[in-house]
Amino acid sequence: MTNGAEPITIRDIDVPFWRIVMILIKWSIAAIPAAIIVGILYALIFALLGGLAVGVMEVLGIAIPEVPTPPTP
Repeated sequence: MTNGAEPITIRDIDVPFWRIVMILIKWSIAAIPAAIIVGILYALIFALLGGLAVGVMEVLGIAIPEVPTPPTP
């Protein structure tokens, strides 16, 4: 402390229970669009990496396995 101020210790914060519940509900609601955005970003990244991997495999002449399709009834 260069200006001679006394250190302060906070011992208690009085927040009503329902106020905390409302804050947690708001955080939960705000997390939904954030999770959707992160999921879309991950899907784009993995799609680009998968396309790059297939392109490299084609250039190197590595056989890309076929995905079997189920028989039609």
